[in-house]
Amino acid sequence: MPTTTPETMHRIPAAVSDARRLYDSGATRPLAARVARLKALRAMLTENQSAFEAALWSDLHKGAAEAQLTEIDVVLAEINHTLRHLRRWARPRRGPVPAALWPARARLVSEPLGVVLVIAPWNYPVQLLLDPLAGVLATGNTAVLKPSELAPATSELIARLVPAYFPDGAVRTVQGGVPETTELLAQRFDHIVFTGSGAVGRVVMRAAAEHLTPVTLELGGKSPVWFDDDARLHRAARRLAWAKFTNAGQTCVAPDYVMTTPDRVPALVDALRTAIADLWGSDPRAGQDYGRIVNERQFDRLVPLLEGTDVVVGGDHDRAERYFAPTVVTVPGVGAGAGVALGAGAGAGAGGRAVVGPDAVHPVLREEIFGPILPIVPVESAEQAVEVVNGWDKPLALYVFTSSARTRRLFERSTSSGAVVHDAGLVHVAATGLPFGGVGASGIGSYHGSHSWRAFSHLKPVLHKPLAPDTLRLAQPPFTGPGLSLVRRLMRHG
Repeated sequence: MPTTTPETMHRIPAAVSDARRLYDSGATRPLAARVARLKALRAMLTENQSAFEAALWSDLHKGAAEAQLTEIDVVLAEINHTLRHLRRWARPRRGPVPAALWPARARLVSEPLGVVLVIAPWNYPVQLLLDPLAGVLATGNTAVLKPSELAPATSELIARLVPAYFPDGAVRTVQGGVPETTELLAQRFDHIVFTGSGAVGRVVMRAAAEHLTPVTLELGGKSPVWFDDDARLHRAARRLAWAKFTNAGQTCVAPDYVMTTPDRVPALVDALRTAIADLWGSDPRAGQDYGRIVNERQFDRLVPLLEGTDVVVGGDHDRAERYFAPTVVTVPGVGAGAGVALGAGAGAGAGGRAVVGPDAVHPVLREEIFGPILPIVPVESAEQAVEVVNGWDKPLALYVFTSSARTRRLFERSTSSGAVVHDAGLVHVAATGLPFGGVGASGIGSYHGSHSWRAFSHLKPVLHKPLAPDTLRLAQPPFTGPGLSLVRRLMRHG
C-alpha cells in the first residue's frame, strides 16, 4: 500500500479534477461509450480472474469458488444485466402534461450526474467496489474508486488494472487509508457511494453535506432471523449456517442473531452443528473453503464477545492464523422467561433491558457482530420477535424461516428493513433486478440494475409549449374575462 506523503495527497485533487474534465468533455455520454466501458469492466474481471482469486485469498482466505460466487460472478451478472437493458433505460420517455398547459409536449430524459466517488469496504472488496461502478458507467458518469486499505492485495490489483482497462481516465483509483479518504471527501463530487459502518457513514454524510452531494449509504446493522419451521429444520439450518458463516461471518447482510421459542433451541443448535460440519468439515480450519478474520484488530474485537455466553457450537480461535471457528452461542439471562423487556429501551419494564441494541444485557447483542458468532435468543412467540426487531434500528435484512403464511405476513407488515427474505439468507444481494439498500440507520438509497440507473442519473423533464396558440395569455394579467376561470378549473383538475 502506498505511503501517505504530501505528493500522494496532492494527487487526489488532481485525480478528481481530471475525472471532471473528462466528464465535461462529453466523452462519457454517448451510449456506445457507455457500452464500451461496461465491456472493459467485464474484460478486467474475466481476463484477470485468477489474479482476483489470489488477491481475495491473500486478504480474506477466500477459496476460489467463494471468490467466484460472492464477488466476481455477482459483478459480472450486474454488468450483463445492465448491458441487456441499457438501451431501454436510456430511451427518453413521454412525460404527462396537464390539460391546463395544452397544447404542449414533454419528455423525461436521463442525464448523468457527473463524477461519482465509490468507497468500498474490506469484506467484499471486489463486489462492493465494482458492482456500483457498473451503474456509474452505464449512466455516463466518470468514477473515482477508493478500495479498502484493509484488503491490500485486492486494492493493489485494482489500482494496477484500472489504468490498463480505462486508459482515458474514466475510472480512477485512489489508494490509502484515513488521510486519503478524508482528502477525497473534501473534494466536490456529484454522488458518493459508501458501504461500511454507521459511524463512518455519518462522517461521509457530513462531508457530502458541505457540497450538497447526494449519497448512497449501505451501513449494515443487526440483521435478525426468525425460525419456527420444525418440519424443515435441517434444510433451514443448513441455509442459515451458510448465510451466517460465509466469508467467516464478515457480511453486512449476514444473519446477526436468531430468535426462536425456548423449546426449539436444542434442536436448532444440533441442526446447526450438523450443518456446519456438512459445509466446512469437522475442522473448518483444515479446509480451503472457510475464510479468516481480516486482521488482528477485528479478531481482538470478536474474542471478548464470547465472554459470558454459553458456547454450544465451535468457539475455537487462533490469533496467529486469524482463524475463528463457526460459533453458535446462547446468552444466559436473555430472552423468554428471563424478565427482559423485549424490544424496549434500558430501564423499561420491570427493571429489564433491551434484547438487542446498545442497551442489551450482553455485548454480543449490542452491535453488529460482523464475524462468525451466531447468538440464539429465545422469545415466546413471533409477535415478541417483532417487538425485538422494532425495538431498535431498522436492519439491513430480515430473514424468516417458517412454513406459516400468517407468520410471513406478520414480519412483512409489522417490521421495517432493507429487505425481507423467506427461507434463505444473503441471496437477495445477487438479484440484479431488486434494489439493494437499507432504511433508517441501515442505509440511504439503493442500487443494482435499474435502481442503479435511478441512483446515478437525473431524470430531467423537457417540456415544449409552442408560442402559438398562446394559451398562456389566459393565465397572465390583466385577469379579465372567462379565460381565467377555465384555466383555474383545468389546474384544479390536475
